[in-house]
Amino acid sequence: MGAREVIVNLMPSPLVKVFARPYVAGQGIDSGINTAKKLWEEKKLHSTIDLLGEEIREKEEIERNVQIYMDLLDKLGEQKFATVSLKPTQLGVYRDEDGTIQGIDYCHDNIKKIVEKAKTYNIHITIDMENHPFTDLTLDIFKSLRNEFDNVGTVLQSRLFRTKQDILNLPTDKMCKIRTCIGIYKEPPEIALQNKKEMKEKLYEYMILLLERGHYPEIATHDEKLIERCIEYLDKNNIPKDRYEFQMLMGVPREKIQRKIVERGNIMRLYVPFAEKWKYAIAYCKRRLAANPMMGAYVVKNLFGKTTGR
Repeated sequence: MGAREVIVNLMPSPLVKVFARPYVAGQGIDSGINTAKKLWEEKKLHSTIDLLGEEIREKEEIERNVQIYMDLLDKLGEQKFATVSLKPTQLGVYRDEDGTIQGIDYCHDNIKKIVEKAKTYNIHITIDMENHPFTDLTLDIFKSLRNEFDNVGTVLQSRLFRTKQDILNLPTDKMCKIRTCIGIYKEPPEIALQNKKEMKEKLYEYMILLLERGHYPEIATHDEKLIERCIEYLDKNNIPKDRYEFQMLMGVPREKIQRKIVERGNIMRLYVPFAEKWKYAIAYCKRRLAANPMMGAYVVKNLFGKTTGR
C-alpha cells in the first residue's frame, strides 16, 4: 500500500465526505435521479445510476437493496438519459472466511427480478465487475440473463490477463453491451497487469475486438489521449455512433472532452452513485481518492493546509 492510500485510509469519515462529495450524488434514490436529470437537462450527459454497497451478507439488507432498485426503476420510468448499474455482492453473493463463494443462485434470482422489471421501462442494467474472485460468477450470471433479456450488460477489466478470452467467450448470436475499463481493484501480478500504460493499451485493443465481434463497447476512461485515439479509430473505420459510447465517473473534471463527445453526437455517460448508508459511500470515496492521484493530492494538500493553518 502506497503513502497516498495510507493517508486516505486514515482520514476520518467527515473529511472524506467533504473532499469527495463530487463523486456521490447524495443520500437516497431521489438524489441519484435528480442528479441524472440535471446532467441531462443542463449538459446532455447520460448517466448510469448505482446504489453504493458491496460485500453484504445480511439477508435483510440484501432484500432491502433489491427493493431499492425496484423503487429506483419505478421512479425513473421510461426515459432516454439514464441506465442502472448494480453489483453482485450487494445482491446475494459473498465470500466465506475460507474464500468460498456463497449465494450465487440467490444473487442470480435477485438480479433477474431487477432486469425483468427494468425491461418493462426499457431501462438497461449493467452488472458491475468486482475483484477477481467474482469474475466467473458475474460473467455466468450475465450470460444466463442475456439469453433471456436484451437489456443487460456487464463489465470487463483490461488489467486482467483473461479478458481477451472472456471477450471471445461472449455470445456470438447476441450483441453484448460491455463496459471496458482498466478496473479499480488491485489484482495480483500472477493474473493482472500492474502498469497502467499497458492496461490502457489493452483497453484500446479490447474496444476494437468487441467491435469486430459485433458487440457494443462502453469505453470507460478519463485519459483524454486514449479517448482521442479511440475516436480516431472509430471515425477512420466509419463505426456508426450507435455502436459504442463513452463513460466516465461523475466528479472527475473532464468537462471539455465530455462536451466534445456530446457535440460529436456520441453518448457520454457518467457513473452516478447514491447512498442509502453513508458507510458505503465513504468506502467508495476512499477507494476513488486513493486511486486518483490528482484528487488524492488535492485531499492531502487541503488536509495538511487545514491542520497547519495554511
